[in-house]
Amino acid sequence: MQNARNINWENFQVSREVRASRYGHRSLAVWLTGLSGAGKSTIADRLEGQLFEQGIKTYRLDGDNVRHGINRDLGFSIPERSENVRRVAEIAKLFVDSGTVVIVSLISPLLGERAEARAIIGGDDFMEVHIDCPLDTCEDRDKKGLYKKARAGQIKEFTGISSPYEAPPSPDLRLDTKSNSIEQCTENLLHSVIQRIL
Repeated sequence: MQNARNINWENFQVSREVRASRYGHRSLAVWLTGLSGAGKSTIADRLEGQLFEQGIKTYRLDGDNVRHGINRDLGFSIPERSENVRRVAEIAKLFVDSGTVVIVSLISPLLGERAEARAIIGGDDFMEVHIDCPLDTCEDRDKKGLYKKARAGQIKEFTGISSPYEAPPSPDLRLDTKSNSIEQCTENLLHSVIQRIL
């Protein structure tokens, strides 16, 4: 942290405002949180496809993908999960500055982590979306067998089983993927995002 005192934020000639004018839309971080198997990645993928078809500049940051690269040094303890969320938030902030609608699908299990992500990115640029699905339904959908392994003690620190998940009490949007189809949830999210960026 000593070195950070001697570093200044560099302002660019091509500003965020200039990019918004060129692209015809505001940027935004759409942060999808929920249990494993709730539908975060599926909805994020469909949302991006529909935004992209409308000419919106987009990018997805998926929890598994970032752990293959930038966060491959992190495990799944609570401090490491928090650092995972912090790093993704810093990356998302750069995408927002670039004029992009960045779609983050990340379990991000703790209230404090998501509050920090909102603070890093900026409240007006952060849209918290709870992909809400009961644990038993997520287990029924578990194609990878992760919940079964967690129940057997083969996976430590698994969210919802041996590690906590704190549902957001007042997200910007809650999507119930048990009672509603993925298509309906995606359509609701698309409508909300369009209202924020156009």
